[in-house]
Amino acid sequence: MTQEKYYYGTGRRKSAIARVRVFNTPGSITVNGKSLEDFITVDSWKQHAIRPLVVTDMEGSLTVNIKSHGGGLSGQAGAISLGIARAIINLDPNLRKALKSAGLLTRDSRVKESKKYGLKRARKAPQYTKR
Repeated sequence: MTQEKYYYGTGRRKSAIARVRVFNTPGSITVNGKSLEDFITVDSWKQHAIRPLVVTDMEGSLTVNIKSHGGGLSGQAGAISLGIARAIINLDPNLRKALKSAGLLTRDSRVKESKKYGLKRARKAPQYTKR
């Protein structure tokens, strides 16, 4: 059995990581062995995850295999989106401009701020009493 060629991309968002393999054959999207619809149940997160395929008009013409872990479903959807976009660029570098103008190649670097000592949370201080 011959192994077919795939194109790879890694996406990260908050503490979620998605490793994406894109095959140049028509097929479906699977995440951790499940279909995308079974893995991500919220419709807006699902739309965000497959946005690179919609922007490049490749929805249904590629087989996408994703391994995702860490974080929550929202972060994983963002990581999947970035991973698919990077894999599509490896597949066809001419699509970079369309993905870049749609803002799909920018890593969303926002993460939870760490708690500081002497405070209740990252910035919330204990209540101050004057008397």
